Amino acid sequence: MLNKCLDHLEEWLIAFLMGSATLLIFVAVTHRYLSAVPGVQDLMLKVNLSWAQEACIYMFVWMAKFGAAYGVRTGIHVGVDVLIRKLPEKQRKIMVLFGLLAGALFTGVVAYLGGNFVWKIAHTDQTSADLELPMWLVYLCVPCGSSLMCYRFLQVAWNFSRTGELPHHDHAAVGGIEEDSVEGSPAK
Repeated sequence: MLNKCLDHLEEWLIAFLMGSATLLIFVAVTHRYLSAVPGVQDLMLKVNLSWAQEACIYMFVWMAKFGAAYGVRTGIHVGVDVLIRKLPEKQRKIMVLFGLLAGALFTGVVAYLGGNFVWKIAHTDQTSADLELPMWLVYLCVPCGSSLMCYRFLQVAWNFSRTGELPHHDHAAVGGIEEDSVEGSPAK
């Protein structure tokens, strides 16, 4: 139940941030070019979108932190495992578990240090330049995203130790396209 909630939250947050940032960039660029059109200039100059770039940067940073956790869960991270695949099964399993636990340790340390940093910066009056958000809120993505990524590493390690299976992603698959509707593929 917790895993399903986290899965949905993770996917929803990534999709929301990506969509919102894309829409905001589109609006800001359109605004910039419409500001040069005579007759529309006066209206456009009344709308202030100077904060849009900063907001998009923050949204993409948050999206990247949670996207990394999603990548661990779904197996879409790039990994160089040519040598590991050549090892005997028992040694391969040990190396894979070592790598997963090392990833969990690293992201756990980043989450801890990020949490300490956020705690310290929360006791200052530091705000972002354009949005004037408290900077602790901006940096909160580090402990939150890293904690989720640590959890995902531990989740994958636990499942791998029980089943011997790692999450994998079919890079040839395209969501929403049926196999027989792809040009050149044989119909079933």
